[in-house]
Amino acid sequence: MPDEAADVVGDPWPVWPAGFAASPEDVRALLVLSGLRGLTPRRMLEVGVERGSAAATLAWVRAGKAGSENDRAFALTLDADEVAAAMRACGARFVPWNTPEYPEQLRAIHDPPAALFVAGAAFPDPTRAVAIVGARRCTALGREIAREVGRTLGLAGVTVVSGAARGIDAAAHEGALSADAPTIAVLGCGLDVAYPPDSRDLLRRVRSRGGTVLSEYPPGVPPDPWNFPARNRIVAGLCSATVVVEGGEGSGSMITAEHAMEFGRDVFAMPGAVTNPLAVVPLRLIREGATMIRGAEDLLEDLGLELVQEEIVQRVNLSDTERAVLGRLAGPTLPDRVASELRATVPEVVGVLMRLELRGFVRSVGGRYESTLKGRPQADARSSRSARGTPAGETRRTGMPARSSRLAAIDER
Repeated sequence: MPDEAADVVGDPWPVWPAGFAASPEDVRALLVLSGLRGLTPRRMLEVGVERGSAAATLAWVRAGKAGSENDRAFALTLDADEVAAAMRACGARFVPWNTPEYPEQLRAIHDPPAALFVAGAAFPDPTRAVAIVGARRCTALGREIAREVGRTLGLAGVTVVSGAARGIDAAAHEGALSADAPTIAVLGCGLDVAYPPDSRDLLRRVRSRGGTVLSEYPPGVPPDPWNFPARNRIVAGLCSATVVVEGGEGSGSMITAEHAMEFGRDVFAMPGAVTNPLAVVPLRLIREGATMIRGAEDLLEDLGLELVQEEIVQRVNLSDTERAVLGRLAGPTLPDRVASELRATVPEVVGVLMRLELRGFVRSVGGRYESTLKGRPQADARSSRSARGTPAGETRRTGMPARSSRLAAIDER
């Protein structure tokens, strides 16, 4: 599969040998290799392809044939057992390239990580995962939009993927969690390092509520700035589509979107005022062919998804009373009518409606309440507007060329 994907996206790129981590000795070697800071993923991939196994690659580094002097020193002193113990201490597991749990969608990207440190649930169906990325220092409106898009995707059964950073990332994760949906946080540091520090509680909730936290870096690795561009390729690579909410000049969200284009995945962008510095990246992407969305409803339509209330109320964590009240809201309904149908008191029903409103499942319209979980059939959209990323050099929805193809065209000129 990886070789076929490479052939259609652009020039073939190397992939890890099938037996790179086949033996226990290779797995131990890979634990050490994952901790080397000077050997980039691309360079290690090149050496791995040449040497054929993790153990042979580590021996090459220890002999000074690859990596920096610091890498050689670390390779000679780093203990695989210590790395494994630190991994277990933070409740993580090691997922090398050749194991069944390694995400299939990551096998088709440039420079796939040789292994992942994973805590929490297993990875979802790649066609049911969407990345939401944007500015750390976002606006209040951007944060609200990211949360609503994350919540809506979660209600539709889609796994939200982001980087657990401040701003848009955190809001996207929060939105998914508010819908009792799993979400994936991809870190640019070790799993035992909370970055930013105030994300510690968010990461704990992601893991405890059926989500996944992962990193290509072993425990103890700090959040060095150069880790995050590499992290962004994993965010894009795990998903069939990427949504950019806000991003300024030089933003990491542009890097994530470019990776998505390289991999043949769909890109969506939320527009903003041309005078808004945080609209630079979304507007540039739209100009280059990304699909413009005005909100969660547009995104659902383009993804070919619908919100089915009957399915959602069974999936989310609601009490029997909340389910009963929600089931009575066929349209804008007065609380006393709901109370009459359920043979309950009006104050009891109003209290339930307020809880549902705080969670975003109902809204008040002129004193009446209606469900927000209204979907409409999208059978036509599903076939023509699917955002399942294609391995070809353009997306189905927008025809946006993959980044590598665009650069090749420029080079030819």
